[in-house]
Amino acid sequence: MNLPMPVAVGIWLVLGLALLLLVAVGFRNLRRRGVHEVPALPVVPDPLSAATVGPFPATYVSTTLAGDWLARVGAHGLGDRAAATVSLHPEGLLVERQGAETVFVAASRIEGVDTTPGMAGKVTGGEGILVVTWRLGGPQAGADEESDLPTTTLLDTGLNARRSADRDELLDAVRGLVARRTARVDEGTDEATGEAEGQSGDPASEPVSDPADEPADATRRRRPTTHDSDDQEAPE
Repeated sequence: MNLPMPVAVGIWLVLGLALLLLVAVGFRNLRRRGVHEVPALPVVPDPLSAATVGPFPATYVSTTLAGDWLARVGAHGLGDRAAATVSLHPEGLLVERQGAETVFVAASRIEGVDTTPGMAGKVTGGEGILVVTWRLGGPQAGADEESDLPTTTLLDTGLNARRSADRDELLDAVRGLVARRTARVDEGTDEATGEAEGQSGDPASEPVSDPADEPADATRRRRPTTHDSDDQEAPE
């Protein structure tokens, strides 16, 4: 069906405006996503210890909700790709992004690390992207203990190192960090369990000593009984 030119132009304009509206709404939702999960980025400790890995150049790919690498977190520009410098410190992982806020993940909040060929629209082939899973929410280092922060949320942050050697070194270092922390937690749990079992003993179940089982010298040292005193002669 041939439509008059003004009608066809009007239809295309309406469709174009609807498409732009959908894009704008989606972009706004992306920016809003994570506002509740990420009220504020963690503060970088000052002073910060010397780096154990890096610094090395990398591409900050994105931060998404853990397990859903298409669900970018838009708050604080965490969903935006950027050039970055990455380093690992005893205090945690430092990602200094160009043109965006620095991302610092405390060592105690790193839950795991893995590699993947793609994340949030970025595909490298092989296992080129390193993904750090970390917890956000609750008390932060240097923050007010009474601050009203949301419940803990798991996030995935993707990093694409320029050199595979840098990626592998960071991968091994973070895995070791998580393993050591897990071992310390397990040891503390075992010690606490042992102490609780030791303190939960029933006094009634403790064995009662039998005088017949006492050594001979102990029996001799016992205080004389009433019957013993009756058998003694009274002094004249």
